[in-house]
Amino acid sequence: MIIPQQNFARMLAKQSLTLQHGKTEVLQVNVGKLCNLTCVHCHVNAGPNRKEIMTRETIDRVLHWLAKSDIRAVDITGGAPEMVPDFRYFIERVKALDRHVIDRCNLTILLDPGHEDLAKFLAGHEVEVIASMPCYTAGNVNAQRGEGVFEASIKALQLLNSLGYGSDPALPLQLVYNPNGAFLPGPQAELEADYKRELKQHFGIVFNNLYTITNLPIARFASYLKHNDLLADYMMLLKEAFNPQTVEGLMCRNTINVSWTGEVFDCDFNQMLKMQWRDRDRGLYLWDINPATVENREILVGDHCFGCTAGAGSSCGGALV
Repeated sequence: MIIPQQNFARMLAKQSLTLQHGKTEVLQVNVGKLCNLTCVHCHVNAGPNRKEIMTRETIDRVLHWLAKSDIRAVDITGGAPEMVPDFRYFIERVKALDRHVIDRCNLTILLDPGHEDLAKFLAGHEVEVIASMPCYTAGNVNAQRGEGVFEASIKALQLLNSLGYGSDPALPLQLVYNPNGAFLPGPQAELEADYKRELKQHFGIVFNNLYTITNLPIARFASYLKHNDLLADYMMLLKEAFNPQTVEGLMCRNTINVSWTGEVFDCDFNQMLKMQWRDRDRGLYLWDINPATVENREILVGDHCFGCTAGAGSSCGGALV
């Protein structure tokens, strides 16, 4: 496990705040690092040449554990989770357990060869789609995610809309905004209004909600910051913007995060920093824990946590306050 800097822990103590796990409401499963894109802001270092993929055996162990819990939502992420060979198998089995499924989708994968019917599959199984869309203009999106990504994302959103996403209550479509640089997101409500106006006016696209998510200074985004001599300034920005009101709603308080091998973490960011749950000197896997006994477990923190508590806060569901 990486030993993180403890400025964040000291900040919590200074504010007389504690950060402990509450009732688990979400099982977030990172099924691997394989992706068809190589985005500047990626905290996973995902890309087309990554080999980390969750196996059928591990998926079955996750499903067996899930069936014995009362967790209602399974949040599937990656990489591009859709590229994992057993992605559809996983969703079918989770839905058979009558649980809500979320797919964190980069949109472009819906148009890639071999995935042409994926959008229909998602709609047919009433999977909520949370889609990366860093801006409503081509220049900003392509700069962050690669040339042509904006145009492909628009086509994918139009495809999802044609299936009922964004208008049918059973098919929620959420978009995600990440800043295109070393700064905090703007106000979520204002950005959502801008997105809805621009995407509807220019492309006929509708969606439910916009989530603003702060870029955390780890993995590829940390490399970008270091390369541009921005890391120290960005960390100072996050620390100075610390908002104690965000702590209550942090996603690590109601989420168990699982790696492609089954290891357990407080969040996907901790996973990338190898801050695994442990019992004495042994790393824990999902099937080692009882979801009913993790309440009040102390959450592992590091200075990257300033990213989730800066300004209006940041979580997998967007701003916190």
